[in-house]
Amino acid sequence: MADSVSDAARVLRRVFGYESFRDGQQEIIEHVVGGGDALVLMPTGGGKSLCYQIPALVRPGTGVVVSPLIALMQDQVDALRALGVRAGFLNSTQEFDERREVESAFLAGELDLLYLAPERLRVDATVTLLDRGKIALFAIDEAHCVAQWGHDFRPDYLLLSELRERWPDVPTVALTATATPATHAEITSRLGLDDARHFVADFDRPNIQYRIVSKKEPKAQLLALLRAEHTRDAGIVYCLSRSSVEKIAEFLVANGISALPYHAGLDARTRAEHQARFLREDGIVMVATIAFGMGIDKPDVRFVAHLDLPKSVEGYYQETGRAGRDGLPSTAWLAYGLQDVVQLRKLIDASAGDLTHRRRLSTHLDAMLALCETVECRRTGLLAYFGQQRIAPCGNCDTCLTPPRTWDGTIAAQKLLSAVLRLQRERRQKFGAGHLVDILLGRKTAKVIQHDHDTLKVFGVGTELGEPEWRGVVRQLLVQGLLAVEGEHGTLVLTDTSADVLRGQRTVLMRREPEPAAKSASTGAAASKGAKPRRVAVAELSEDAMPVFERLRTWRAAAAKEQGVPAYVIFHDATLREIASRPPATLAELSTISGVGEHKLAKYGQQILDTLAG
Repeated sequence: MADSVSDAARVLRRVFGYESFRDGQQEIIEHVVGGGDALVLMPTGGGKSLCYQIPALVRPGTGVVVSPLIALMQDQVDALRALGVRAGFLNSTQEFDERREVESAFLAGELDLLYLAPERLRVDATVTLLDRGKIALFAIDEAHCVAQWGHDFRPDYLLLSELRERWPDVPTVALTATATPATHAEITSRLGLDDARHFVADFDRPNIQYRIVSKKEPKAQLLALLRAEHTRDAGIVYCLSRSSVEKIAEFLVANGISALPYHAGLDARTRAEHQARFLREDGIVMVATIAFGMGIDKPDVRFVAHLDLPKSVEGYYQETGRAGRDGLPSTAWLAYGLQDVVQLRKLIDASAGDLTHRRRLSTHLDAMLALCETVECRRTGLLAYFGQQRIAPCGNCDTCLTPPRTWDGTIAAQKLLSAVLRLQRERRQKFGAGHLVDILLGRKTAKVIQHDHDTLKVFGVGTELGEPEWRGVVRQLLVQGLLAVEGEHGTLVLTDTSADVLRGQRTVLMRREPEPAAKSASTGAAASKGAKPRRVAVAELSEDAMPVFERLRTWRAAAAKEQGVPAYVIFHDATLREIASRPPATLAELSTISGVGEHKLAKYGQQILDTLAG
């Protein structure tokens, strides 16, 4: 075992250019190098790939990586080849001659890592090929895809348990960043990993600042965020619908921001072009549905913004985890409003699944809503969802930076619930939130007059609150189960627990809406009351280092363009920042920089020294 440990450490330094393993990596690597099966639950950006790449380089044979990310395999292989690793892939995008070349290299023992799409394992020729070669290990990436109701469900993943039956002496390691106890159990069962060793890493991403704001004018709020904190930064903006993706991308472009749309309605060529630009160019903002992002290895994504409420905490965690993979300060920003709640409740009701499935979706949504409405540390709530406990608040989320206040909303709740009750009992009518707010505020709109609702006893009884506050009351009553959404028009109805509030038997505490006068709050709670927005991408560079860093980025962009690979394949921002902060004068000094392995030192070392000298 001692030899395997030292071998792994040498590979880490020689190939990847790192002096030490991250928390948890060494134990996993030692176990797999020794031939053990493993299930690895580790956050995005936590270094999962090294947990199978290093064992594949240490053990005899080729590491076979099963990955659903066909569109990204070329980039993954390019990144490994840039490190001097012999890597290849087999998937449906290749021509016959390309596949034959990769197959020949595998059989000749000339590949360290071979990436396969899961559907390739249904092809007899692929199984026969693997039988004829020497396999170091099987790595099942994005293992949460075996979960039947996962948003990226791939039926081919269900066949992967057969790998261990056919090659019982080859270690299998399954890896995922989606890790609720239920998902963990399902992966274990479906992949037959009951006897494997399970490694659950700390899911905290301390470099990400989590912020959730009340949705008012989402486009303007997003633009303010980008202009104040993320000028020229790469980022992802998630929207629920294709039309929203298109509109937001057009809006950002019209306001001088390099933005591209990505959704399933675009043709495959356009999606591929947009993905390639996002990966290869600096400062691109991708506006996308959740069809985009899984497996994106771009380390310098400085922000992930959601303009619609995610359907689950798992989805939210995985999507926000695409920010700051390089460990540098990054932002996870979500604008959330009443209509999000109404829309998602309607989608659940209309779901094609059975009752059990709809209940599961409701449970996921309830957990997401609880995270949005919490007055406690968001990171504490997020980690608790994954079964991990924090003792102290994180100090790097909006509720820590600007603690929200609660208020006794019982009377407001009684007024709103009473309005719903009177409409149902006296008029046998049901309406949505907007009309109910108009009634409470005493507005004589055309609809109010048409239905004679200005004669209701509750007409005008709610003028102590403004419209944003009333919409917040509706939203929080929905979250607490004191109101429900019904029908395709999103009308509001009472629930079994509403009567307790109306009779004064239940107190309703609510999170206070932010003050509308705080203009800067449009970019997030952290922007007001002393928590200033910051330029996260270069926050730690000195004034002298800044132009050096930019010079290095310019060199890197040219080198990446010449080779046709993403810029981060050459070097990560974190490596360039360290070079800029303590410029080396010799190749020996450059070799001590984190992320500069032997292959990259030989290939790019003199170019970097020349760039620094210029």
